[in-house]
Amino acid sequence: MTAVGSNGVRREHADVVVVGGGPAGLAAAIELRRQGVARVVVIEREAEAGGVPRYTDHTGFGLRDLHRCLRGPRYAARYRGLATAAGVDVRTQTSATAWAGPTTLALTAPNGLVELTAEAIILASGCRERPRAARLVAGDRPRGVLTTGMLQQLVHGRREPVGWRAVIVGAEHVSFSAVLTLAETGARTVALVTEEPRHQSYGAVAWWTAGRWRVPVLTRSRIDMIRGRERVEGVVVTDLLTGNTRELACDTVVFTGDWIPDHELARLGGLVMDAGTRAPRVDGALRTSARGVFAAGNLVHAAEAADVAALSGRHAAAAVSRFLDDRGWPARPPLAIGVVPPIRWIAPNAVANAVHQVPHGFFLLRVERCLDANEIQVRQGDRVLWRQRYRELVPGRSIHLAAGWLAAVTPDGGALTVRVATR
Repeated sequence: MTAVGSNGVRREHADVVVVGGGPAGLAAAIELRRQGVARVVVIEREAEAGGVPRYTDHTGFGLRDLHRCLRGPRYAARYRGLATAAGVDVRTQTSATAWAGPTTLALTAPNGLVELTAEAIILASGCRERPRAARLVAGDRPRGVLTTGMLQQLVHGRREPVGWRAVIVGAEHVSFSAVLTLAETGARTVALVTEEPRHQSYGAVAWWTAGRWRVPVLTRSRIDMIRGRERVEGVVVTDLLTGNTRELACDTVVFTGDWIPDHELARLGGLVMDAGTRAPRVDGALRTSARGVFAAGNLVHAAEAADVAALSGRHAAAAVSRFLDDRGWPARPPLAIGVVPPIRWIAPNAVANAVHQVPHGFFLLRVERCLDANEIQVRQGDRVLWRQRYRELVPGRSIHLAAGWLAAVTPDGGALTVRVATR
């Protein structure tokens, strides 16, 4: 149903609105339609839905959610096709700019302004890499400074050249993916630079990329300055152990990793935010602090693989379907799950009802620095609810924490914390 107000703003209604047309948002919308929800609208600000995989032209997508191995663009196209076949209303080039009510969004679309009201909203706006300015890297402001996302769009989207000699800031999974993307254009990666004592990817990944093209990984090192007038000419690298500096000649710098959730809309809505994830606080059912508003995908756990985000979207859809059926919502605020450094964050990060299974059947964790064999403990007050051993803990890499301790949580048992056990 559509009505036009005196100010020219169209007013529409849907059963569920999903903000974000990436893997999490599309998977949630498709699952909602499968469960019989009639009117599902997906809001996507770009010209085409599908999210980051559209520009990530390598294989490995879809193993956990679609049970097949696809290249990124094919994976995104597959989800677009499934959404169309399911009858999802996908609106591209449309942005949610504000809240016009508890579950009403103000939209800016090619055909004008819209206020779209829904019974429930799923925020699935994803995440982005922290750019150079946010990392406070000094120096000149020449052309040739990119993030991995920008690099992939230039290479696989616009088919534009990016340079010939590149330095990559970071040594996570996505950093090694950047090596592959640069190699496709004929560019040589001069080095990967990380402040950590070792790279944060898997050995096979590092061997297949950096090892294949003989790219050195400069550990315990930091880029302190970028030099260049019109184009990047080099970077100044500091050895964090000795304090010595040296300059690497290059014409491109790619900042990778260090993910930030796209949380602007959540903050505008006044949702309770989690200090660790910098995203809306969610419980096991991916409910936020606002009744009828859910959050999923890499908005709440930046950044996991596309299929992990998609499964999170499905989990949110199941919770939304239950909400539409019974209108149930926790009567009291959920218990927040705190983390103690060097743990950076946990997702989900609240417990409202132990009977709700968490997405994927486990919690996701990230740490601030590399740690050798350690035990992670879950505590409530003075009680230890769970212990789990790990061979190593690596920043930028997913850490899975089993959810078996949820049944031991008591509403009045004190604060919940997750910490690395002190030896």
